[in-house]
Amino acid sequence: MALPEQTATFDRTFAGRTPRSRDLFKQAEVVLPGGVNSTARTRHVGWEPYPLFAAGGEGPYLFDVDGNTYLDYLLGLGPLMLGHRPAAVIEAVIETVRKLGTVHALPYELEQQVARKFLDAVPTAEAVRFTNTGSEAVGSAVRLARAATGRRKLLRFEGHYHGWQDTVYWSNKPRPELGGPPDAPRAVAAGPGVPRELADTLIICPWNDPDAVERAFAREGDDIAALLTEPVMCNTGCILPAPGYLQFLREITRRHGALLIFDEVITGFRLALGGAQGYYGVQPDLSTFAKALGGGFPVAALAGTWPVMELIADGRYSHSGTYNANVIAMAAVNATLDLLRVPGTYDRLHAVGERLMAGLRERFAAAGIPVQVQGVGPVFQVWFADRPIGSWRDADAFARTGSFRVFWEEMVLRDVLFHPNQFENLFISTAHTEKHVEATLAALDGALPIVKRRLAMT
Repeated sequence: MALPEQTATFDRTFAGRTPRSRDLFKQAEVVLPGGVNSTARTRHVGWEPYPLFAAGGEGPYLFDVDGNTYLDYLLGLGPLMLGHRPAAVIEAVIETVRKLGTVHALPYELEQQVARKFLDAVPTAEAVRFTNTGSEAVGSAVRLARAATGRRKLLRFEGHYHGWQDTVYWSNKPRPELGGPPDAPRAVAAGPGVPRELADTLIICPWNDPDAVERAFAREGDDIAALLTEPVMCNTGCILPAPGYLQFLREITRRHGALLIFDEVITGFRLALGGAQGYYGVQPDLSTFAKALGGGFPVAALAGTWPVMELIADGRYSHSGTYNANVIAMAAVNATLDLLRVPGTYDRLHAVGERLMAGLRERFAAAGIPVQVQGVGPVFQVWFADRPIGSWRDADAFARTGSFRVFWEEMVLRDVLFHPNQFENLFISTAHTEKHVEATLAALDGALPIVKRRLAMT
């Protein structure tokens, strides 16, 4: 952990360059619990001594209310796949709203046009319904899986986050003493207010451990409706699936008659046009999308195969929502998919991300600071750890969160922005180029001597 005097020095320097953010936060605390509108923006998760207040952005840059300009790898926690204020998307939304309005509670032609474009992009999906948030999409997927199979239990993984609904708000980052044995974790509610009775509907397994999944299915396979997973674990930093692991999950669910649900809220349209399922070549029965899908506008999707989605089609399963497929969302998705479908887009995106990851590895290695830079081009994390991180228990045991904090402090003071929490990610947008990578690495070159000195003092 950082020493108190080091923290005080950072706080003074940070306050000196962000006095307007400090004042606005104090004012916000009077009317907004915690001063913000999402836990991910609070002091509790690392935004100490207070979060920056945004004044806008352009491409890969974010501007704060004090006039500072940051190279932005926070990117709204993932939605800004095209960078800040992508002109083509914003203009399409404005033009469409002027023409059609915003919401009708009736179908309209644009939504089916967008659905076809979505399904062309995600060839493993056969039908799609649009909704508003990732939490809504995941909640629908879980309930739909239970309706389709007539089973009650959900197998999911420790350290994954699938939204705030009671059915899945479990075992996100549990304390090990509460989570039980690492090879057979217990379900731990991620916060108060979740009915403890729901624990009996969940089977929790460690990520990247096929033997644990085999044991769970051997024990309770006849009652497992679905296996729910992030195809890349992006809610505890960035942890890749072991080679063949997703294929194994596909095979074992088919063998036991359970559905496979991919939570692609983060990975969808980020790793590839077809999402992680396209990138890794695995077809789930259901999948959820959000974030990158709307180019910065709020929208989500529930996609799946027809045998499952037919329950919605014939009315046996109610998928409702006043704002589902509203005009703003559909116009944004329509324009975003047009931009993401341009040939070479993902090649460039991955090249920029891989170049930045390689540069980070090289510089930390030269400085003698052990880190693990893990991810897939457009999303990754710098783990301050001596060994690769393969699960939540690895992250909890081996990640030096205080060291990551020092790294974040020295980089944000040099106008490079990402989330201050070790268990979040750095995101790349299509607006980032080699020029921005070089600027980021130059900032790191300036920061590393101080980072190394500060780490030696802890």
